[in-house]
Amino acid sequence: MIIVHLTASPFFGGPERQMLGLARSLPPAYQSVFLSFPERGLCRPFMDALRRDGFEALALKENSPRYVASVREIARFLRDSHVDIILCHGYKPDLLGLVAARQVGIPVVSVSRGWTGETLKVRVNEALDRLSLYFMDAVVCVSEGQAGKVRRLGIPPARLTVIRNAINVDRFAGVDPAYREGLQGMFEEPRRLIVGAAGRLSTEKGFANLVAAAAKVIREDPRIGFVIFGEGRLRGELEQQINALGLAGKVLLPGFRDDLDNYIPAFDLLALPSYTEGLPNIVLESLAAGVPVVATAVGGVPEVVQDGVSGHLVPPGDPDALAERMLRVLRSADGGRSMGEQGREYVRGHFSFATQAIEYQHLFDGLLAKSGPQTYC
Repeated sequence: MIIVHLTASPFFGGPERQMLGLARSLPPAYQSVFLSFPERGLCRPFMDALRRDGFEALALKENSPRYVASVREIARFLRDSHVDIILCHGYKPDLLGLVAARQVGIPVVSVSRGWTGETLKVRVNEALDRLSLYFMDAVVCVSEGQAGKVRRLGIPPARLTVIRNAINVDRFAGVDPAYREGLQGMFEEPRRLIVGAAGRLSTEKGFANLVAAAAKVIREDPRIGFVIFGEGRLRGELEQQINALGLAGKVLLPGFRDDLDNYIPAFDLLALPSYTEGLPNIVLESLAAGVPVVATAVGGVPEVVQDGVSGHLVPPGDPDALAERMLRVLRSADGGRSMGEQGREYVRGHFSFATQAIEYQHLFDGLLAKSGPQTYC
């Protein structure tokens, strides 16, 4: 069985790790191939990582706004490679992959991770994406939270399945002291405790609320520091907010890092202040590293963070609640280490790639049983 992942990967991030982890975990009978829209060459890091792992990975030549040419290129690859199923990741892959799959006559699956509504253009594309789900052979939701949103669209339950994101806990087996030192070195003065966060610097991620909460935490304990990894269009506004609150040198925006995996175990606490999520990889990764989490109760987050056990859940848009729960963890007798350990064991038992791969195998087998032998129109 040949499965193609169609994506538009601007960097090697969370969705890309999920695709690679699944491909590694499927049995040899399920051959994974990857196609990415070029994204001005930004897809190269993901393509290179896939090739190093031994997978076929190709950057498409065509891209928007040449939609007809893009569909033609995708369909030609599907036909020539005798692909059995195409998995689409994101609104552009969903829309163009759906048309290409219908031209070729093979099953098409959308992997629904969530919608951000970041800009007007994104909102228009996401509206088209939601429309495309009605015509998919299957929709995979990465959490029950995301599945609830898809169900409310009226997608038939028989075509909807929940297959949660997964994590390789062994990737976070220990802390590299050099990265803890690296975190400390980012500050003007060493911090007693460091709260980490990561994500696109955009409205739906709620980082303005985290900065407001950080001001309250630092007021209680000036030795605590905050590091928010990521890039995005709100960087300037966040920098202004940090300066206005007198937090320069205490709340840092070090940008995007491709070695974020190594920094996560060096956090004392992870904060996730989002307004919307599917099932965030950063939460899985933090708990896998034994780092407790304080997060907003949105999307699939409550399916991962056990409130009061591996961290705390707070309402979105509430900096006071976020600050209070962060202080509660950081002031605990062991600084939240027992919470982190319980989180590690929970994700080890419930979010493995081995389990995820079995669930995808059942989906693939069911789709091919329904569609019958491929004719490659």
